[in-house]
Amino acid sequence: MLKASEIMTKEVVTIRGSATAAEAVKLMREKGLHTLIVERRHDQDAYGIVTDSDIVYKVAAFGLDPKKVRVYEIMTKPCVVVNPDLGAEYVARLFANTNIRIAPVIKDKLLGIISISDILCKGDFVERPKQSFLEQEIQKAVENARAICAEKGANSRECAVAWDVVEELEAEAAHQRARKLEETAFEKYCREFPDAQEARIYDV
Repeated sequence: MLKASEIMTKEVVTIRGSATAAEAVKLMREKGLHTLIVERRHDQDAYGIVTDSDIVYKVAAFGLDPKKVRVYEIMTKPCVVVNPDLGAEYVARLFANTNIRIAPVIKDKLLGIISISDILCKGDFVERPKQSFLEQEIQKAVENARAICAEKGANSRECAVAWDVVEELEAEAAHQRARKLEETAFEKYCREFPDAQEARIYDV
């Protein structure tokens, strides 16, 4: 599973909030871009974003003079930002839930920008769909849990911790499918080894 940092575009074009919409249009045309990141005024300030849609819908559509409209008047600020460690499928879900197509990648500072095109063209969701990947990871975790429990005992703490890992993966898989599991791998295991259930009650 690729992270946002691995598929983002590192070259980010920024513009000042005080710049005019006409300057933004000029920059977009020169660079062949649809989006510009609006610079922060100071370190504690949030980044903004201005898109070609902002300019068309808020300036051109009303016949306003783009040389008199400032970027800060039409931008979105604060904008949705992406952590560089976020998996590509989670970025896709974030975009779907917020109805956006592009966002800056930020961790303390501006690192890049990620768009639906980056996910489509650079992502590995075709080769490694998350559900298939999770199913493989669950199978490995189940085999590992069973091996640990066989060695340490079905009611050991190590056995319980190993099944915790399995259940976390199963929960993620169920979330991906938007469907609850009818029976977890641990519940199946407990049918074979009823004592294992008691080991799941432990102090962290």
